[in-house]
Amino acid sequence: MSKRSNALALRLEKGALALEAYANALSEADWQTSVPHDGRKIGVVVHHVATMYPLEIDLARTLAAGLPIEGVTAEVVDHMNAAHAKEYDGVTKEEALGLLRRNSAAAAAAIRSLTDDDLDSAAIVSLNSSAPLTCQFILEDHAVRHSYHHLAKIRAALRKKSAALTTG
Repeated sequence: MSKRSNALALRLEKGALALEAYANALSEADWQTSVPHDGRKIGVVVHHVATMYPLEIDLARTLAAGLPIEGVTAEVVDHMNAAHAKEYDGVTKEEALGLLRRNSAAAAAAIRSLTDDDLDSAAIVSLNSSAPLTCQFILEDHAVRHSYHHLAKIRAALRKKSAALTTG
């Protein structure tokens, strides 16, 4: 295992653990709260992060193999997210957190298996205007960042909810 791949895996694990710990402490009412400007319930968002790890790792492996990522667009991602939100609208905390634990552990293991050459491999990425991007960049921008990104949005949603209750 390279130092770089281990460092990426550790950052992914840290983010997933932070999301898990925060989500685990939520009340059922908080779990059902919608995230502003997103519309999905917090529970659905946690499940979404867990669900996306395998896909994000597959995309990174594609780049590690020197192959382009084609056909992935913002519209495709939006459609996939909307379908996921509809299907998992009633996801339980136990189900979402269990999947988060399993999939983040698998993602971290997959990242640790990458060599420095894999991380440096670049090809075009349709989601990013067909820019040639490295495997490491895709990992950092997607799998590693994902839990941090959504945790920040969840915290903001609950602060907004709390402020509304105290001023309302």
